[in-house]
Amino acid sequence: MTFRMPAEWTEHEGCLMAWPTREDLWGDMFGPAKSEYAAVARAISAFEPVTMVTIPGAGDEARELCGDAVTVIELPIDDAWFRDSGPIFVTDGEGRRAGVDFRFNAWGRKHSPWDADDRIAEALIARTGDPRIASDMILEGGAITVDGEGTLITTEQCLLHPNRNPDMSRADIEAELKAKLGVTKIVWLPYGGLLDTETDGHVDGVCAFVAPGKVIIQLPDDPEHPDYARCRANRAVLEATTDAQGRPFEILEVPQSAFVTWGGTDIEVGYLNFYIANGGVVVPTADHPADAGALAAIQAAFPDRKVVGVPTRTVAYGGGGVHCITQQIPAAASPAV
Repeated sequence: MTFRMPAEWTEHEGCLMAWPTREDLWGDMFGPAKSEYAAVARAISAFEPVTMVTIPGAGDEARELCGDAVTVIELPIDDAWFRDSGPIFVTDGEGRRAGVDFRFNAWGRKHSPWDADDRIAEALIARTGDPRIASDMILEGGAITVDGEGTLITTEQCLLHPNRNPDMSRADIEAELKAKLGVTKIVWLPYGGLLDTETDGHVDGVCAFVAPGKVIIQLPDDPEHPDYARCRANRAVLEATTDAQGRPFEILEVPQSAFVTWGGTDIEVGYLNFYIANGGVVVPTADHPADAGALAAIQAAFPDRKVVGVPTRTVAYGGGGVHCITQQIPAAASPAV
C-alpha cells in the first residue's frame, strides 16, 4: 500500500481547526483572536464541514461564536495552529487514508508547554479511525506545499534550521519526507519571509501550489519590502527547475503586501496564507487597500473556485494566517471526524 499526500485542492472530507488557547500569546487580543478564528471557521463551513477542537471546558464558548455549522469537540491542546501540530493525511488513490504523525516542538521550542500539541495528531488520527504513520522528525505542515503528483516545495530557512532536527542532514530530511509523504522530488527555496521569525520562514507565506505544474508566489513590487530580493531569489530557483513529472513551473505572482499596525504592533498580513476548500479559497485580508488586488490575483489562480476574504489582522498579530490555523482531511472511504 503506497500513500501520498494529496494536493490541497483535492476533495476534502472536512477541515480541522483549534480554538485559541494560549492567553499569554494573545494578551489583550485574546478576544479578537477568538472572533477571527470563528469567522474563518464559518467561512470554510460554507464549503465543507469544519471541526473545531477546544481545550476541555471551552466548547460552549466556541459553539456560541462559530455557530451550528461548526462541530466542536474538546481535547487537550496547548495552542491553536493545526496546520503545524495537527496530523498530515495521506491517501493511496484507492479510498484508503492514513494519518502521518510528525513530532512537534513549538517551532523550535519557542512556546512552552507543547507536549499536548505534540500528542494531538495521534488523538485526531484515532478519531478518524485511520492507520497512524509515526515519524520521529519534527515537521510543521506550514513548512511544505505539495502538488499530489510527487513534488514538494519547502524552504531552507525553515527545514534546515538547527532548532528543528539538528541531528538530521538535508539528505536525511529529504529521505523522511519521501518515505512518509510519498513525494519523489523536493524543491528547496532559499527563503521564507524575513519577518516570519515565529516559524523561521514557512513556505506557506511565500509559495503555494495551485494546480499541477503551477505555483503562486509572493513577489513584492515595492523595492523597500524586506523580502523584495529574497522572493526574487525564490522565483529564480523555480524558474531553473522542474517538478517531479518533468514540467517547468508556471509561476503566478501576488505583488501586493499589507502592512498594518494592530494591537500596538506593526504586522504584515500574508495573502498567500490561504486555505483551499471544496469549491472555494479562504484568504486572509487586512482591511487594507491592497486586499482587492491580492484577492483578484488569487481568484485568477483559481478560476473555478469562489475566493472569499476574511479579515485576520489578529491572527497575523499572533504569527500566522488562515492556512496556519487549518488542516484538511482529504476524502477517503474510511470515516472521519
